[in-house]
Amino acid sequence: MCYINECVTQTSPCHRGQICLNTVGSYICQRNSVNCGRGYHLNEDGTRCVDIDECKGPEQVCAGHACINQLGSYRCECEMGYNFNSITRLCEDINECRHYPGRLCAHKCENTLGSYKCSCTTGFNLAKDGKNCDDLNECESNPCSQECANVYGSYQCYCRRGYQLSDIDGMTCEDIDECALPTGGHICSYRCHNTPGSFHCSCPVNGYTLAVNGRSCQDVDECVTNKHTCTENESCFNIQGGYRCLSFDCPNNYRRIGQTALRLERSDTIRCIKSCQPNNMACVLDPTHSVSHTFISLPTFREFTRPEEIVFLRTTVPAYRSYHLGNYDVNFNILEGNMENAFDIIKRVENGVYVGVVRQVKSLIGPRETVLKLSMRNLTTQGESGQNIINVHVFVSEFWF
Repeated sequence: MCYINECVTQTSPCHRGQICLNTVGSYICQRNSVNCGRGYHLNEDGTRCVDIDECKGPEQVCAGHACINQLGSYRCECEMGYNFNSITRLCEDINECRHYPGRLCAHKCENTLGSYKCSCTTGFNLAKDGKNCDDLNECESNPCSQECANVYGSYQCYCRRGYQLSDIDGMTCEDIDECALPTGGHICSYRCHNTPGSFHCSCPVNGYTLAVNGRSCQDVDECVTNKHTCTENESCFNIQGGYRCLSFDCPNNYRRIGQTALRLERSDTIRCIKSCQPNNMACVLDPTHSVSHTFISLPTFREFTRPEEIVFLRTTVPAYRSYHLGNYDVNFNILEGNMENAFDIIKRVENGVYVGVVRQVKSLIGPRETVLKLSMRNLTTQGESGQNIINVHVFVSEFWF
């Protein structure tokens, strides 16, 4: 008996993907059970495994990068700045800033996809090479209200004289109120006026003028400058902040000697000495030998700390000799005009003689006037030998300078 092998004699008796098995008198078709590994697939005949070209598949396995097919696999040719991960089979970005710390940028490094970029800290600009940093001259943008000095990586604001930097922003210059400073009371002797960036001083409207230093007030001597209204029968005496027209007549039985000037100085004295008429016993027996007037102008003392010596009554009475041998002594007293007990008088020895010193011992707030009537009594072992009356005309100004 003769058998026919259909699987050989016939061309592809089975469908693609099946294999032909000959049987007695016939044949059967069975599904191909060939298993291909990853990266391979069966050929059209289903008889063997062939490589899959992943680079030509519908999926972009190396999106953005070059794809190279390999047997059973593929690999990506990554662009610069990427590395191929053989496990995930993806091109992964290289973090250059982490791989090369401190070597790529002068200041700050920021990673980007496939690359990196450099940046600078505040106060610097990126140089043309894209890596180094150049100092930024902030002063070119005028950040300060007045003066600006560029420093490396920053800037400093300065103010002109009379201004100070604001504590809030450190850039704005604010006017200094010199008059309000702790020392402001000593800047001007009278009154301080603040101005933008400076100040100016002023003096009372009448009787004073501003000194050359622009701060002190100087008294105007109206008697010298002939700005007074005194008549020919009056003497002009300058006081601080003004003047007084003074006229003095000697008491009865006295005559004036010495000072006849139309202008009185502080050291001047108008003196009247006794000049009795014949047979005028009352005049002869009067113990007062002379009556004199002297003049002094005082400032207002608001901070009075120690006695101020203002008038000196000099005598010819010798000191340091025995009073019992007939030598003279002298007593000084304030008789009238000691307002608020602001004055006293003491006796001391100078150059071997007694001197009476009138002192201001208490503050007086002007403007005020008084006449201190002083008594200078000469004493001997036989008793009082006479006295002199000295009238001290005291003018206290309104101001302390």
